[in-house]
Amino acid sequence: MSIAKGKTTPCYAVGCLREVEMGPAIIAYLEKIDATLAPFDGHFLIHGGPKHLLEGDFDDDLIVIGFPDRAHAEAWYRSAAYQSILPLRRDHSRGDIFLIEGVDADHVATDVLGNGS
Repeated sequence: MSIAKGKTTPCYAVGCLREVEMGPAIIAYLEKIDATLAPFDGHFLIHGGPKHLLEGDFDDDLIVIGFPDRAHAEAWYRSAAYQSILPLRRDHSRGDIFLIEGVDADHVATDVLGNGS
């Protein structure tokens, strides 16, 4: 995907969590995470909640945090503030965590083919 000069692509931190041991450590993590996001313009877009499954058997809790771009997302994840609370979540849940860049509002499905179709 090409990015116009001066234009940034939003980036999302996505967590698919399972086997969350809701207790003091997870509560402390939840109480502290918002303060780690603020300096990087991060905000929750999805934070668990009921799912209306249409296909498959996805049973994890889905969390999506939006950032202005990948640099902000990576800086947040690597920040001392976030790293200090990360064990609270990691030691009391299992899951997959990754960053993924979004697409522009004019994106169409065939853009992924890279041939301009």
